[in-house]
Amino acid sequence: MAVQIIKDDKGKAQYAVIPYAEYFRMCLQMSEIDDETDDDLEEIEIEHDIYDDVLLPGDVSSIMTWQDVSLQAAWRIHCGLSQQEVADKLGISQSAVSQLEALDSRPQKRTREKLAAIYGCKQEQISLYLPKEG
Repeated sequence: MAVQIIKDDKGKAQYAVIPYAEYFRMCLQMSEIDDETDDDLEEIEIEHDIYDDVLLPGDVSSIMTWQDVSLQAAWRIHCGLSQQEVADKLGISQSAVSQLEALDSRPQKRTREKLAAIYGCKQEQISLYLPKEG
């Protein structure tokens, strides 16, 4: 199947152009999925933990989405700080702050506590990957 990918000026894929016959087939498949009833769905048990009620400000969530950055970077941007300013407050290098802001970063509890103090939030709001024990 011939597919054309249209990218933005940063090289990120934005659209896919596919043959009409393939598009039509996909629409038919989707209409079959829409016919499902609740009887067709599998029951999955909900797992609750102490972080269920941890909320993020909408501005921080928007920064993550629209600027495509990690949660730690979104908090820093939300607070109007540079990586160097955060580094100075933490007593680490700017490159270490850059590593903390990687999408897969999992800051240790003490680092989360320090970042929370800098950003004026709870340490549970600093990382998407909190250990079960807190």
